[in-house]
Amino acid sequence: MAHLTFREAIAAGIAQEMERDETVMLLGEDVAAGGGVFKATQGLLDRFGPGRVWDTPISEQAIVGAAMGGAMTGLRPVAEIMFSDFLATCWDGIANQIAKMRYMTGGQVSLPLVIRCANGGGVHFGAQHSQSAENWPMAIPGLKVVAPSTPADAKGLLAASIRDDDPVVFFEHKWLYGSEGEVPEGDHITPLGQAQVLRSGGDVTLLGLGWTALLAMQAAERLAEEQQMQAEVIDLRCLVPLDACTVLESVERTGRLVTVEENPRPLGWGAEVVSIVMEEGFDWLDAPARRVTTPSVPLPAAPLLEDLARPSVDDIIETALSLIS
Repeated sequence: MAHLTFREAIAAGIAQEMERDETVMLLGEDVAAGGGVFKATQGLLDRFGPGRVWDTPISEQAIVGAAMGGAMTGLRPVAEIMFSDFLATCWDGIANQIAKMRYMTGGQVSLPLVIRCANGGGVHFGAQHSQSAENWPMAIPGLKVVAPSTPADAKGLLAASIRDDDPVVFFEHKWLYGSEGEVPEGDHITPLGQAQVLRSGGDVTLLGLGWTALLAMQAAERLAEEQQMQAEVIDLRCLVPLDACTVLESVERTGRLVTVEENPRPLGWGAEVVSIVMEEGFDWLDAPARRVTTPSVPLPAAPLLEDLARPSVDDIIETALSLIS
């Protein structure tokens, strides 16, 4: 095992796959000489050379277009869109072209590519650089959606995404880049579509993704210490494919569900999970399923206001206790 930061684990996952498969290549703004704006691709240019690690112009449309063309002609591109907010500038290429090409060609053309992006708030970058956008591609058939919460999963899920024959949008939470953890050395893969139970409990299910999975863990620990309430915590890991079975099995045990997401409340991914539970596990619920979200506002740049808008441990605890009472 190696002790790595989240950003180092991202670079390790890319390097593992570039070493294994010569068709894997990396492209994006400042990913080569600069090592990435969040320093998540450091060392890759020196290791694999400018033929496989490309610095691109400041054009998300060009990055996505080049990745699509490369994938259609035998490469496995890993394209970085610096901030998930900027997916909006190249959304036609992702939603109308990449997501649909395999279907529209009857499987004759596959697009094995990964679009990486920094996601979420907490670093006070303002409304245009702080959105949680993982629910955007979730709504587009043909795209897989992945968001790790730990360095081990950052490496394993990214490697699995690169090997996948479908296009994957891979969200890396900005707040997690400096987090640390043990990461398996050598060939490491975390299968897509398998949620992980981080903590067992029988009183309530807390469901998170990426950063909010760790937030849910903090809330569960405080609930146990302060309220003698045992919460089960699930890290979804992927929105597409979605591991609804693990969620339903947990709700059957606990009878209560709280989803925790950084998306604005309208049409967040938690709403889809709650609808599945209501349709397939209604009889197991002892209380209505509840959602902890960001309100429907652009995230403020002021640190105090941003902190107020984003989900907190106190929000999760209050919501969980309301289900018990």
